[in-house]
Amino acid sequence: MTDQPIIVTVDTEYLSRESEPDKQRFVFAYQITIHNQGSAPAKLLGRHWIVTDSNEAKKVYSGMGVVGEQPLIDPGKSYQYTSGIVLDTPIGTMQGHYTMLDQQGESFDVPIDPFLLSTPNTVN
Repeated sequence: MTDQPIIVTVDTEYLSRESEPDKQRFVFAYQITIHNQGSAPAKLLGRHWIVTDSNEAKKVYSGMGVVGEQPLIDPGKSYQYTSGIVLDTPIGTMQGHYTMLDQQGESFDVPIDPFLLSTPNTVN
């Protein structure tokens, strides 16, 4: 395990123009910022997401990289990307982890705390 602190922040947005609530289709965008606060570079190898809607239906998404990339994030630098998810309900959550590779070739996981996906005025 590395002592390298990787910080993940998330911003979400409901995409009303792409959603069809009458068909139980709710589209959200999420922007991820991965900041390397450590003293060595780290490479993002893969992702693992658990998406839960308000019916408690869970979907798991895993794969190599993010948005087709496996970025190397230098110390003090950030990598940012935007992606999206479609839910069957107006509220849900996402959580998971990134698998990273440190300078010594050791992989480690960076947890992504649960974050809320919600249509406007659904959650106070």
